[in-house]
Amino acid sequence: MRRKLLVATHNRGKVAEYADMLADFEVEWLTLSDVGVTMDVEETGDSFLANGRLKAISYARETGVLTLAEDSGLEVDALNGEPGIYTARYGGKGLSHEERYRLLLSNMEDKLNRAARFRCAIVLCDENGREIGHSNGICEGAIAYKPMGNGGFGYDPVFYLPERNKTMAQLPAATKHQISHRGQALKNIMPLLRDWLANE
Repeated sequence: MRRKLLVATHNRGKVAEYADMLADFEVEWLTLSDVGVTMDVEETGDSFLANGRLKAISYARETGVLTLAEDSGLEVDALNGEPGIYTARYGGKGLSHEERYRLLLSNMEDKLNRAARFRCAIVLCDENGREIGHSNGICEGAIAYKPMGNGGFGYDPVFYLPERNKTMAQLPAATKHQISHRGQALKNIMPLLRDWLANE
């Protein structure tokens, strides 16, 4: 019988990335929608890790299911690290992914320094909301001058990888998973998750 593993998001695209990257794990991948959770955990932390921890603990306690939660975002040097922990809410509520990255491009119009990075923190909690462990991942890049590519989601079309001469949205999924901030954080937490599943 496969263990249930909740990824604390309603974003099925994000869960598909997890399932793809951890394809050898014998688990049933669940979203918050799958388990009927409609509550939102207020992200009051001052870092990606703090917010990931808040979500992992809260959703594990709410559902009684082994839970992976993350907080991730984009840091742009020329914008003093913005949008940072506010990446998903950049520009206010109700904006689409495209509206958010076009706002970012607008705010970068006069900036010569395009350096940026994606960061991700992942927290794993057991069914009772006790933290098993956490990991971090980072992907360095730059903000493109215009969107390119149709893959991925979020800010991927404007996140440029100089060494590949492509945006994240132009990469094959397998390549993106290897180098992305989420991919790095997942790779770092995989041994812990594997050991936990094996010993349960």
